[in-house]
Amino acid sequence: MLEGLLGFAAVLALVMLRIPIAFAMGFVGMIGFMIETSYRASISMAARLIIDTSQDYGLSVVPLFILMGLFVNKAGISRELYAASNAFLGHLRGGLAMATIVACGGFAAISGSSLATAATMSKVAMPEMRRFGYSDKLSTASIAAGGTLGILIPPSVILVIYGLLTETSIGKLFVAGVIPGLIGILLYLVAVKFTVWRDPDAGPAGPRATGAQKLSALKDVWAVLLLFFLVIGGLYGVFDIPPLNLSFSPTEAAGMGAMGAFLIAIARRRLSISTTFEALRETAMTTAGLFAVLIGAWIFSNFVNVAGLPAALSNLVTAYDLPPWMVMCIILLIYIALGCVFESLSMLLLTVPIFFPIVTGLGYDPIWFGVIVVVVTEISLITPPVGLNVFVLRAVVRDVPTATIFKGVTPFWMVDIVRLLLLLSLPALVLFLPNQM
Repeated sequence: MLEGLLGFAAVLALVMLRIPIAFAMGFVGMIGFMIETSYRASISMAARLIIDTSQDYGLSVVPLFILMGLFVNKAGISRELYAASNAFLGHLRGGLAMATIVACGGFAAISGSSLATAATMSKVAMPEMRRFGYSDKLSTASIAAGGTLGILIPPSVILVIYGLLTETSIGKLFVAGVIPGLIGILLYLVAVKFTVWRDPDAGPAGPRATGAQKLSALKDVWAVLLLFFLVIGGLYGVFDIPPLNLSFSPTEAAGMGAMGAFLIAIARRRLSISTTFEALRETAMTTAGLFAVLIGAWIFSNFVNVAGLPAALSNLVTAYDLPPWMVMCIILLIYIALGCVFESLSMLLLTVPIFFPIVTGLGYDPIWFGVIVVVVTEISLITPPVGLNVFVLRAVVRDVPTATIFKGVTPFWMVDIVRLLLLLSLPALVLFLPNQM
């Protein structure tokens, strides 16, 4: 156990020294495994993991979902989602911020990335909210918070990685994220209402759209609905009826989604040869970075398992006879603390190999735990000092101080805490849909 704890501390120290998390976990994992076994065994283990990861068919779902999100972005669907949301909500006080939250939820459903959602919607929504006199605090906060929905509402790259790490059904993880994602949207709308209640000038009401304008806006989002139905419907067997008899695996659903997004972008004449190659290049770079972190995490996971850290922690929990709910609270507090210094994927890959055996050993459902981990990760995306969505937004909207954005997101991460408590006390909110599959 001591060797595992020292290895964990070594990874933290290297990350603090600005060593990339992939190399930090891989280096510590190889050295630790070598100490526990031998030099040849350590080199063999690392080489095998690199080869197996690069040849793993299941991992092809990652670049395909990333490519789908990039094609969706190129097709300009984010603007249409925002226009449709604005048509129905823009006339309310704080309505543009609410429309931003709803549009972020829709864009998250087809991009799977929180950072992409925040970066894209900042370019779409920020100019409009400024035009109608919204405060920078509310405008940036609604975009940063809405962007966190990208890692929960399916398809989610984070849930894919969790499923691969823990050998949990990706399809069930996706459907488990639907209700918590919708609860998140509703609570974010409450946070907007609270903000404009405290400061009515922060989000003045806009003009009311006519019925014709609402209908026109809805017509523009058919592509989003079609793409979401194609991916999620195929994944859950909606097309598995005569004469189609089609049922997609997660990888096949991702492939259909990427092709569908590509055809939509082509039909709208939003793609050229250069933009297509740009999307492919960004997909390759993002995938390479994710795979590097994933390989480093698996190397480190092998080390902590050989060192006996998960088993020792489980025995420690048993020895002190702590109730399961208390153990779960301790784990979540550790996640919240780590979220202050780690970005979301690194935190997930570093901790899941350690905590997953403990949580499942206590009898908790792995699908429920996966969603809980993602919700905690969402909170870390907008909390100081390392709220990654905040810094992505700061890079796009350079004239808004970081402190202003962090002040604005306070009501949003507070309602996230409320959502987390709801999911902890009522696991059926997570497990109802997966149990129906």
